[in-house]
Amino acid sequence: MRRIFFTIVVLTALFGGAAGWWLNQDLDLNTDTVDLSIEPGTSVRALAQSVSDAGVRVSPALLYWWFRLSGQARQIKAGSYELEPGISPRSLLRKLVRGEEALRAVTLVEGWNFKQVRAALLKAEQLTPESKNLPDYLLMKVLGKPGVAPEGRFFPDTYTYAKGSSDLALLKRAMRAMDKQLAAAWKQRQPDTPLTTPEQALALASIVEKETGRASDRSLIAGVFVNRLRMGMLLQTDPTVIFGMGDAFDGNLRRRDLQKDTPWNTYTRAGLPPTPIAMPGKPALLAAVQPASTKALYFVARGDGSSEFSASLEAHNRAVNKYQRGK
Repeated sequence: MRRIFFTIVVLTALFGGAAGWWLNQDLDLNTDTVDLSIEPGTSVRALAQSVSDAGVRVSPALLYWWFRLSGQARQIKAGSYELEPGISPRSLLRKLVRGEEALRAVTLVEGWNFKQVRAALLKAEQLTPESKNLPDYLLMKVLGKPGVAPEGRFFPDTYTYAKGSSDLALLKRAMRAMDKQLAAAWKQRQPDTPLTTPEQALALASIVEKETGRASDRSLIAGVFVNRLRMGMLLQTDPTVIFGMGDAFDGNLRRRDLQKDTPWNTYTRAGLPPTPIAMPGKPALLAAVQPASTKALYFVARGDGSSEFSASLEAHNRAVNKYQRGK
């Protein structure tokens, strides 16, 4: 009996030592990086087989028993993972339990229009382009906003996503983020604002975003447009004209362009344009609803990113001669 007991102890120690050694050994990968995708509801046995099928030279049976005996098998999270050289069975399980997915990122920039957003999503690495062949109206219907134009409806930010994710899911996140930011800004609007809806605030914020060359001027620029709205003056802002021209804009805005009517031409039509013209960031949203108190009705770029503000047309013309015409 002593001999049998001693043999069992020795074998147990050897087995434990071998198991401990194996758990900390680097797994052999077929390539520099192995992509592993785990679908929701995958069984532990199927998961172990998926690791092997993905390109890891390991016994699925050994992995299966490791996952089971660890007591953490039910904590493994579905997702897309990258397995890199140096990963061991122990660190593999830790990665899967923590849900440390392989993430990519795409940045949507303040001031971009929706065409630029679409282009960025198409270039985004490992992002499935499910929206590629959807026209704008159908895309917005899929996202839950039928009849709403896509311009300005997505919040500019950096968004991370798992490899193979749908661009529709990312757009929905960006849309919800803009809804949240717009609602928060609208709650902070000044009592005497001429804006009557959050959508008008979004449209104005998009103009402010495009017109701002220096952050310190943002609220003053908003103040100019708010003053004009109160007085019924034309907004006369070039970015709206350029947006209305679409692909016809060649980088040079001419006088005839200012005179050609489109729904977005604020030289020919009073009030705000029918849709935003770009994605405004949070500062532009707040500036639209909390503009600076100013008597200015005009502004012109100084050439250094800042603007010169004027309360009269005469003063504005002098500023234009000084900063634009060099007189």
